[in-house]
Amino acid sequence: MSSPPTRMFQLKVDPLTGQSEWVIIDEEDTGGGGHTGTSTTPSKSLLATTSYLDMLNDTRRNRAFRQAIDNTVTKPCHVLDIGAGTGLLSMMAARAMGLCDSETESKERSGSDGLVTACEAYLPMVKLMRRVLRANKMERKIRILHKRSDEVEVGIDIPSRADILVSEILDSELLGEGLIPTLQHAHDHLLVENPQTVPHRATVFAQLVECTHLRRMHNLVNREAEALDGIHLVPSGMDEFIGIKQKQYAFHCDAIKGEIKLLSEPFEVFEFDFWRRPDSFRETELHIKATNEGIIHAIISWWLLQLDSEGTVFYSTAPNWIHCSDAKGTQNWCDHWKQSVWFCPRSDALHVVKDEELQLRAAHTETSILYNLNASRDKKEFPHHYFNAENCQIVLSPGRNALYGDSAWRCIMCDAIKSALHQTQSPLCLVADDSIFLSVAIAHLSKSLQLLALFPGLGKKAVQYLQLVAAANSYSRDCIVFINDKDLHLILQASQQKKINLFVAEPFYYGNDNALPWQNLRFWKQRTLLDSFLSKDALIMPCGGLLKACAMYLPDLWQSRCCLKEIEGFDHSCVNAELGGCGGLPAGDSGPMLPFFVWQCGETKILSDAPTLLEFDFSKPMSPCSGKTLVQFTESGICHGYVLWIDWVMDAEGKHILSTGPDKRYWRQAVKLLNDPVEIKDCNSSMVEAFFDPSSGELTLQHACPLP
Repeated sequence: MSSPPTRMFQLKVDPLTGQSEWVIIDEEDTGGGGHTGTSTTPSKSLLATTSYLDMLNDTRRNRAFRQAIDNTVTKPCHVLDIGAGTGLLSMMAARAMGLCDSETESKERSGSDGLVTACEAYLPMVKLMRRVLRANKMERKIRILHKRSDEVEVGIDIPSRADILVSEILDSELLGEGLIPTLQHAHDHLLVENPQTVPHRATVFAQLVECTHLRRMHNLVNREAEALDGIHLVPSGMDEFIGIKQKQYAFHCDAIKGEIKLLSEPFEVFEFDFWRRPDSFRETELHIKATNEGIIHAIISWWLLQLDSEGTVFYSTAPNWIHCSDAKGTQNWCDHWKQSVWFCPRSDALHVVKDEELQLRAAHTETSILYNLNASRDKKEFPHHYFNAENCQIVLSPGRNALYGDSAWRCIMCDAIKSALHQTQSPLCLVADDSIFLSVAIAHLSKSLQLLALFPGLGKKAVQYLQLVAAANSYSRDCIVFINDKDLHLILQASQQKKINLFVAEPFYYGNDNALPWQNLRFWKQRTLLDSFLSKDALIMPCGGLLKACAMYLPDLWQSRCCLKEIEGFDHSCVNAELGGCGGLPAGDSGPMLPFFVWQCGETKILSDAPTLLEFDFSKPMSPCSGKTLVQFTESGICHGYVLWIDWVMDAEGKHILSTGPDKRYWRQAVKLLNDPVEIKDCNSSMVEAFFDPSSGELTLQHACPLP
């Protein structure tokens, strides 16, 4: 059906300024582009950093949905696909009904020959779906609705209620993409009574574990006590003022398989039937027997999909130590679905002995599953506040929480701060990022400074927190002044006698956890704008950055990001450029650089040295940077790409350097995958060159193909 052209607005954030603008995306823009005012912006970035490509490369998922749809769609009917994406499931349903073999081009299908309706709200994906359908000659077989499913009306958008629902709106936790409200609305308004659905059912399983790494990610109190540096981010009795949010976190648990001690057998938590209307909220009480002695640091969970009603097709997100006989096939590594980790609050961390019975209470809301754990010897009232409130002022990511408790990191930071303070007298210090650690540490270590803090992400909440912990860290509540970025210049202009002589950042920007390393250079931009307000001998910390690079063996990551060809018989090669694929691209094209925790990317191996590619000098105003170097291969193997990161030089003498390389667990690295992997037999080298553009904050990489 033809319809008026539509457009949508998508927020675009400048990583160097934090400022945002709305990008206009037009449906008629066949190139998939967008524009802001009169300027055009490339569209590839809209989808290239999403998980669509990884999902479409999940062969187990694709095969399971195809088999289940073939088993379910056995005669002409009305099939509704919610969250249709590229239209893959819609095309499977149309083929199962025989619509692909029909010679008639039905422009207004009545439903007697079958009808497939693909509902997709995200305009860039709608545009790709139209392209995929055309490439497979399916554009007249499937009706596209560009709207949210809860906006669809029977009699207006679709002729009748659908007989079958096919949909894949699942995240690692199962519920986080709005599965429950979507199913509720569909059953109430869009589906016939007792419909068939693909998937048919999902079952959530969990297991109690002890793991030092997982403990580090949530237990800042005990780790801070081990640091012995006199800095107290969590003073005694103030646990509620800082910590991680009580929720489940997606995590590649196979990466820490060797560090996990299993304390129970897997147990079933909840079962969700897609074919009937789900409840918004449920609670359950489980009795779990401990199988080992240990301390319960976390609950690891996953789900098992039964895709057809007969129970012949399954898919599991279980970690590799769980052998699921139902979900046949090799567990290929994928990034779009991981396991989920629920960190036990410090008050819930229990020491258990073998065969001890535990009481676990679980509840689900419309979008999440939550737990409360108690030993049977200490039964308590179920703490419902876990379900509707956060009990801390500053909510950190688990990785940032772990970093703030890391003794080695804290030692380097404190030594660098002491060195800087030793070189300045009565300093005016500016904390340019969201680092509450630097703010507390500097205020604690200096008794005579005035500290200005921008806190661009945390804002006034950070200042309130710093006032709460002031007494425990031996500084006055009024020594730290929060200044809005917009007012900073006015305040500095008003006090011309005072110049900033200490400018610091970790760097850390709240909510910027998925950024590429150089997208944390916002402090350098700020330092440039404030150049006239810096004293002649102002100290900048970090004073420099070393962009490092190494070649790596990354077979699992490369396979998950490689270009699409046919998926279960449907050509998807027309969307590779927009989805950021690698391998098989036209000459001159390459995939984007993407941020990953490389240590969690399945099988990996470093194949080369890690030379400095270019140097950033933060003591000077921001300017274009470039550099090139030879990457020397030290190991034989297949090279899938280059990994880049920044080592932060905290002082001019280079005594204190913080590395964020692939062996470090708390930082993401940038990964540039090769178009075609290269087998390295001899220890040769490859020339790599990088360019940093301060106007856009983008870094481009050029490299010669490694010689085999």
